[in-house]
Amino acid sequence: MSKTALLFAGQGAQVVGMGRELAESSPTAKAWFDRADAALGCALSRVCFEGPETELTNTENAQPAIYLVSWVAFQLLREAAPGFRFDATAGLSLGEFTALAAAGVFSFEDGLHVVRQRGRFMQEACAATEGGMAAIIGLDEAPTREVCAEAGVELANLNCPGQLVISGEKEKIGRAIELAKARGAKRAIPLPVAGAYHSRLMASAQPKLEAALAAVPLNVPAAPVIANVTAAPHAAPSDIHRRLVEQVTASVRWEDSMRYLLARGFTRFIELGPGAALSGFMKRIDRSAQVLNVQDPASLAATIAALAG
Repeated sequence: MSKTALLFAGQGAQVVGMGRELAESSPTAKAWFDRADAALGCALSRVCFEGPETELTNTENAQPAIYLVSWVAFQLLREAAPGFRFDATAGLSLGEFTALAAAGVFSFEDGLHVVRQRGRFMQEACAATEGGMAAIIGLDEAPTREVCAEAGVELANLNCPGQLVISGEKEKIGRAIELAKARGAKRAIPLPVAGAYHSRLMASAQPKLEAALAAVPLNVPAAPVIANVTAAPHAAPSDIHRRLVEQVTASVRWEDSMRYLLARGFTRFIELGPGAALSGFMKRIDRSAQVLNVQDPASLAATIAALAG
């Protein structure tokens, strides 16, 4: 029997208009958007639906907005397929919080509040440092690590074969891009981000996030949730707390996380939330895996049909 994993989008997936068609076509979706606005005391749904882009891409807004749209997609999938069961969850960086909420580790509202705070803390860290990130395309992990060591930057994301992301001080990122190209990278391009996520430059956000998480009751996951830091399932609630704090400065081991699931018989992966980046990564990790996604009414209908078939 095939196993199914749910995958939740991370920061960078945001796009103005995300979730609007879901809210317009589903009373359930509309109710969740209203519930989020009430919980936060602000019109987060308006930012999702109307932007402007500068407001949506602000880390303090982008993180809860993606969490919200991803959660709504998850709820609509459950509603449209009442007998649907999943066997594990995973999420890219921010998406790990949505994955934990889907597994019942904390409530929707608690997750929303923590993610909003996480975004604020990371935005503050960005403002206090001069950081950046770059995508390294077509260069293996070992030479990329050599580039990082020589340039004084860090390996932030190991997404899939041929796609890595580095993070650090802006001037050092420029040097790393030159080194990566010299070592044979097909492309090495700076990313339009506010700072050096998943690097030591985010360290100031860690004690603040640790305090915020300490106020949130954490339950044992109802299904395995793969941790970005270890590429293995979270254990006890105390372990979850620690890993989420570590994750702020640690590398996101996404490819290893997916290979962990593939090695244990997972054959179906459903990406929930805006964009389809995680689906693209999976196609480069294992083309034989079934990859579905839910981000709007059309993709929801296609996923339901695939599940039924």
